Amino acid sequence: IMEMYEILGKVGEGSYGTVMKCKHKETGHIVAIKIFYEKTEKSVNKIAMREIKFLKQFRHENLVNLIEVFRQKKKIHLVFEFIDHTVLDELQHYSHGLDSRRLKRYLYQILRAIDYLHSNNVIHRDIKPENILVSQTGITKLCDFGFARTLAAPGDIYTDYVATRWYRAPELVLRDTTYGKPVDIWALGCMIIEMATGNPYLPSSSDLDLLHKIVTKVGEWMNHILYLKKNTFSNILFEKFFLASECLHVFFMIHKIKNSVKQNSFSFSIYNGMKAIAERIGLCSKNCKLP
Repeated sequence: IMEMYEILGKVGEGSYGTVMKCKHKETGHIVAIKIFYEKTEKSVNKIAMREIKFLKQFRHENLVNLIEVFRQKKKIHLVFEFIDHTVLDELQHYSHGLDSRRLKRYLYQILRAIDYLHSNNVIHRDIKPENILVSQTGITKLCDFGFARTLAAPGDIYTDYVATRWYRAPELVLRDTTYGKPVDIWALGCMIIEMATGNPYLPSSSDLDLLHKIVTKVGEWMNHILYLKKNTFSNILFEKFFLASECLHVFFMIHKIKNSVKQNSFSFSIYNGMKAIAERIGLCSKNCKLP
């Protein structure tokens, strides 16, 4: 089947495979073909099969479109619509962050994609700027479903080592294996701040470094140590937090966080952070009174 395509060049390369820009010889359509490396490790095939499963099952305008799948010379090939631009590329171009109009447009679409997955009981587990494609018309599409999985019954155990470190939720850093949708919301929050400022929110060189930055940037941890022993970090941080569907209405999101300030000291810094983001992207002025 690969003979049907003309290879135009390499788009990218990762630990699991290579992405090539190709043209269908008959139709002239430009596509991206992800070719997984020929390895015997089960992890590579597992990641490929997982991505195929979710992208065949779920279709949404803000999810990357999988066109076809084939195996040739023992290598798995995934054929996608071609979009070679990402939010990461945008951030490299706009070093001080995206303008408010662009940021709001992208954020709304990213939230729609996450809300669609979560409403179907799926978590992505690797949300970051380079996994958000941006078309020439400004349509964003969430891609790379190699770490995605369906949420099972409460108490079921998941792999703890997922998500790129800078966007990894505290419960993942602490190796909690009973996490859920909040890990995507955490990653989204880190990415929003990066999109608004142009700088990664929690750049870190190790899990220990990441934990230190979470403690110093998000809020005081020591007051919650005893509580942490009995509950997951996720419960502390997100008990009064929001879903992707709620994030679609930012003022409702801010209102919900504000109401929880007295009950959860973490919320105060989160509230201030979200207020600053709302100001940055033009959803309210510095002197506005939030709901």
